[in-house]
Amino acid sequence: MENGATAARTASAAVIVAIDGPSGTGKSSTSKAVAAQLGLSYLDTGAQYRAMTWWMLSNGIDVRDPAAVATAAGKPVLVSGTDPAAPTITVDGVDAAGPIRTQEVTSEVSAVSAVPEVRTVITELQRSIAAAAGKGIVVEGRDIGTTVLPDADVKIFLTASPEARAARRSGELKGKEATDVVATREALIKRDRADSSRKTSPLAKAEDAVEVDTTDLTLQQVIECIVTLVGEKRDAT
Repeated sequence: MENGATAARTASAAVIVAIDGPSGTGKSSTSKAVAAQLGLSYLDTGAQYRAMTWWMLSNGIDVRDPAAVATAAGKPVLVSGTDPAAPTITVDGVDAAGPIRTQEVTSEVSAVSAVPEVRTVITELQRSIAAAAGKGIVVEGRDIGTTVLPDADVKIFLTASPEARAARRSGELKGKEATDVVATREALIKRDRADSSRKTSPLAKAEDAVEVDTTDLTLQQVIECIVTLVGEKRDAT
């Protein structure tokens, strides 16, 4: 059965691309570049869960209390800008792009994301954004191909070795927060375990997703791979 996102699209031109995978696989850089190259909108769903977590922390909600998180889940107003060249996110009208990347938010986002009421609110938001993307959209996350947009035209699942992922994340954090590769690797593995084992919309590869191991690939090679797959899908329709 089609969901709203598919029904609202212009079949001849629009394409929905779901890119899932754990942190450090190159999801964000790849997704933004693919969207820009193909003239599509772009949505970072992880930023939305981070924004929700930041709002909870800022408003004194005990993020380790699922009942408290569930009660507050519908209160913040999240708005995501979908320009791949300059994606934005605001919470109640406040620019949250910087605050959501702090270590405090990073350490708590899995707990908040695991609450079913949070996932319901944000999944509905994600579907509405995808439905409104007239030319199509690249949506990156952890449950896009399996739960949010199960009928996406192209589904990609990015992977990479823990070592490669840790090195990339350490590089991203450099200058913002002092961290080493070993600590980053352990944090990534811990988050993977939490996100893969949660009951609601766990991190998982969709059965019909194309798995791309980015360990030994350059960013440009990954981008070209996905652009080719999208092109093949468009040619086939």
